[in-house]
Amino acid sequence: MKITEQPRSPGRRKRDLLARLEKEMDIRVATADAEGLPCLVPLWFVWDGDSVWLSTRPATATGRNLRDGGRTRLALGDTLDVVLIDGEARMYGADEVPAAAAEAFLAKTGWDPRADSEPYVYFRVRPRAVQARNGEHEMRGRHLMRDGVWVV
Repeated sequence: MKITEQPRSPGRRKRDLLARLEKEMDIRVATADAEGLPCLVPLWFVWDGDSVWLSTRPATATGRNLRDGGRTRLALGDTLDVVLIDGEARMYGADEVPAAAAEAFLAKTGWDPRADSEPYVYFRVRPRAVQARNGEHEMRGRHLMRDGVWVV
């Protein structure tokens, strides 16, 4: 494939990223356990304008890794239009999750983990670093956030 488009400006990349976080349903969640064994799963998510909210059972590898390690890398898209979010995760029990986050999750996905017969927990992932690029020609300028601060 030959790239013929000009790279997007950093501001356009951020606008595109925020639109994707509002629109898309699935995000890939990468974690690792204390020994470094990786785990990668797709989960539904909601973006509240500040953080990504996920829900999973606490006994899954992802639930344990997020709880114990407190870090994750989230990914949207494919190799031609990728978003990578490195973030810090905090667990909330179904009875502790902020109502606004749980209601937003329900509104977006149609599923309420608080009402499920299996125990579920929520994780708030606060971004620390964000990269977005649409093809190799956008490698330069892909960093939109560093150390938890938007650079654009």
